[in-house]
Amino acid sequence: MIRGYIIVEGMRVGACLDGLPLRLVTIERYEMQSTAPTQPRVWTTVEFGFDQADAKRVAAALAALISAEGGWYTNFTIDEEVWVIFADRIFRYHRGDGKRRAEVEEYARSVGVPDSQLDWDE
Repeated sequence: MIRGYIIVEGMRVGACLDGLPLRLVTIERYEMQSTAPTQPRVWTTVEFGFDQADAKRVAAALAALISAEGGWYTNFTIDEEVWVIFADRIFRYHRGDGKRRAEVEEYARSVGVPDSQLDWDE
């Protein structure tokens, strides 16, 4: 089972994540120590699991769900491939590919993600 998540505060208004075979793992609410000026200090994450065969569908649904405002993204890793998902944009690269990761980080900064949040797992 692959694990993914969404930060509720980073969802587009009116967005809905449905029609996918997701399994709820956890819902958590916590205070962030470092946020962008456009982000709230308290975040709610919904972590879910899904089958690898559904990765493209899940990634596309998340890209449609994430707000284009505020510097939001989500990510997951499948075997040796890292997926980083922004509003209407999906990046994939092989774990350890520093050049490609730097390109994704540059894009993330361009949409408002602060450096302190460029911490996705590989």
